[in-house]
Amino acid sequence: MSNINHWVKRIHQWLDFGLLRVLGLVMSLVTACLVVWEPTLFAQSIGGFGPIISPAMIWATCAAMVFGVGFIPHRWYWQLFFTPYLSLPILAYILMLRLL
Repeated sequence: MSNINHWVKRIHQWLDFGLLRVLGLVMSLVTACLVVWEPTLFAQSIGGFGPIISPAMIWATCAAMVFGVGFIPHRWYWQLFFTPYLSLPILAYILMLRLL
């Protein structure tokens, strides 16, 4: 086990509890359902699908889904790519825009 792999596993242990996983899964499912159900209404409520928010929303939805179902990638670079440290705040921001 390399030092990077050990460091990444140790950093992600802080978020390894069930309630946060359920929250991530619910947030990703709600975001995906809102986009699929009525994309134009959802886009209007968050200020449009721009070149920054669209890829960020797609990535955050996928990363939160990976985190929410409990899948832990074996390689450290995939763990960093699907990190909940970035995906959960992005989804929270997008859903907050939708509610306001």
